Amino acid sequence: MKSIIIILISVISLSSFSSKDNLPCKKRKKDNEKEIIKSNINGNGYQIELEFTTGKGHNNPSFALWVENMNEEFTQELFVTQAVATGIFRYGDSSSGKWEAGQKMYKATLPYFIHKRSDNAEIPTTDKPIIDAHTGATPQSDFILKTKTNVKTNSKFRLVLEINQAWDTNNYWHNAKYPNEKEYRNSCQPSLIYAVTIDPNNLMEEYTLNPIGHGHYAGHNGKLYTDISTFTTALKIAESIKLKVSK
Repeated sequence: MKSIIIILISVISLSSFSSKDNLPCKKRKKDNEKEIIKSNINGNGYQIELEFTTGKGHNNPSFALWVENMNEEFTQELFVTQAVATGIFRYGDSSSGKWEAGQKMYKATLPYFIHKRSDNAEIPTTDKPIIDAHTGATPQSDFILKTKTNVKTNSKFRLVLEINQAWDTNNYWHNAKYPNEKEYRNSCQPSLIYAVTIDPNNLMEEYTLNPIGHGHYAGHNGKLYTDISTFTTALKIAESIKLKVSK
């Protein structure tokens, strides 16, 4: 009888710890729940709500969201992932040839954003980071970003998002394509750029950001390359990117 009781207790104990629902001190996120991120909450302009639904190719990408005027001139950043904002990536191919955390000068990560933001394409560093009000950790899954522009304008403007995922190879953008370009090897499929035009005098209920091109494969310039026919998994980082703008 004692042996039977011991076995029953063991079975009950094992079953209680095997269920994820019973793990202590760990709050589980519901399947349909999206992470909420806030940035530039003290802005005096338009309220922006971006809803990002991850796709099958999503794997810890870096991205930036910013405002441009209709001459495609940079106005202000709205959100930048912390690795880009500080120049410190959790994993990277350092000068020692090993993957390790530390400061990395990755020009190919978001070249369109970097060249737009600074005339000399200055990459943010720990000494000259992008201010905290506009930055945050990379979301691990679906998220909603709530942010504000600094000012209101009656003129049309563009909201632009650039996104890139490290070591994202395919048959065209493979590791050996540019063997002498270290920056390229850290990226492979280049950054993708999404954009949408906003008319403050005729706001829509919802907007969709669609890809309009990609950045330079090694970050040498800030040009927009409109041919994305060779992209595969990079186009699946996001399943959809929706926007709401309000006064």
